[in-house]
Amino acid sequence: MTSQSPAQVHTGSHDLPVPAALDAFMAADWAPSPLPAGAQVPGSALLPDRLERLSARFPGERLVIPAGTLKVRSNDTDHRFRPHSAYAWLTGLTGEEQPGHVLVLEPSGPEGHEAVLHVRPRSSRNTSDFYRDRRYGEFWVGRRPDLDETAALTGLRCAHLDDLAKLLTGPQPPTRLLAGVDARVDGLLADRPRTPAGDAELDVTLAELRLQKDSWEVGQLQLAVDHTTAGFEDVARALPDALRHPRGERWIEGVFQLRARSEGNGTGYETIAAAGAHACVLHWIRNDGPLDPSQLLLLDAGVETDTLYTADITRTLPLSGRFSPAQRDVYGLVLAAQETAIGALRPGARFRDFHREAMRVIAEGLHAWGILPVPPEEALDSGLYRRYTLCSSGHMLGIDVHDCARARAETYLDGVLEEGHVLTVEPGLYLQPDDETLPPELRGMGVRIEDDLVITADGAKLLSGALPRTVDGVEEWMARLLDS
Repeated sequence: MTSQSPAQVHTGSHDLPVPAALDAFMAADWAPSPLPAGAQVPGSALLPDRLERLSARFPGERLVIPAGTLKVRSNDTDHRFRPHSAYAWLTGLTGEEQPGHVLVLEPSGPEGHEAVLHVRPRSSRNTSDFYRDRRYGEFWVGRRPDLDETAALTGLRCAHLDDLAKLLTGPQPPTRLLAGVDARVDGLLADRPRTPAGDAELDVTLAELRLQKDSWEVGQLQLAVDHTTAGFEDVARALPDALRHPRGERWIEGVFQLRARSEGNGTGYETIAAAGAHACVLHWIRNDGPLDPSQLLLLDAGVETDTLYTADITRTLPLSGRFSPAQRDVYGLVLAAQETAIGALRPGARFRDFHREAMRVIAEGLHAWGILPVPPEEALDSGLYRRYTLCSSGHMLGIDVHDCARARAETYLDGVLEEGHVLTVEPGLYLQPDDETLPPELRGMGVRIEDDLVITADGAKLLSGALPRTVDGVEEWMARLLDS
């Protein structure tokens, strides 16, 4: 084989030059295509209050909140875009046309701010971008709103994205940036006087402002839960086909994904479809294993709505349709732990209380089975019980599946529950297949039961109650769906 000379090697773009005649032909005779008049983003009435609450935290300072950028999946193919959660919460814009956009809260007066959204304008027919730009051109990725349309959708003043660089030059007010979201914006502010602590405080504040959900947000979460419930029903009906497939876990994942994409934006996180011992891997997302009728399937999945609010539900199902005696015992202990934890949810309770209550039940059960070598209280103090249940029993839920994770410990993990908090309760037992402290009949069994709840004035409301949780309820539910 002979080598090519450098002159014979072609690198870079594979696009061919466009003949002038084609360029001229493409530029002419296009009819107007405005968006429907009067359209607004869902929940638009809530945006002014959200912006006002953020503004009040940082008087006299400029706040810069990017949507984020496209990320390459392979060569010239990008991952599907999802805007940063804080940007989506403040603007109501959740679509795939948002990469590169930036929300700026500009100081206005001694205490207030004006919110200005810097957006990429629609790919004009006056240039060749609309049919040549593979990342942003309209013929490649679809129509996006122009500046006036975006202003009408959001109620925010809009500016050209190219104006951002000019805004961030010259004398500057004190500025805080949601850093690490858009490298271009980070670069524009790299030489400006800012402190990492100041940027981190903005990040923390944006998380903490989202901790309590309003009624509209709870409604979106209920919608996500309802779609997820339908997805679990789809999975139960599909079990006969999945059991026949050599990668039945993938079949389950695909069935749920169909529901998630047809009803919402997709899944709120990678689906865990874990059969048998795979359920002992806490974040099993390979989903490449077969299904065995003698085993359990742990399905942890959630539909994300078009407004980006996600459900997070787990059910552990007997693939035969009925629990074996050993499976029934393990499932019953996890269910008892979950019910005790749910009973601890109320305004004023410590966030950590429900986890402690669940773990107390788990430790007592493991000791009664002769598995824990020490009494329950000693196991709780020493943490020995965690060999069998490693992770926490729940987390906040909202636009992110692990919502408000940047909030300070004193307002979240070490804080108290308040009306409007939405969270999961998800104790589990993960009995590893090679754990010689366990009797053989329990090895390789993983059980988790996870539900979504909203804290109310006098307790907690179960959002995911349409999916049964008891042993008998699960068996009856599966039998009904398999017969339908």
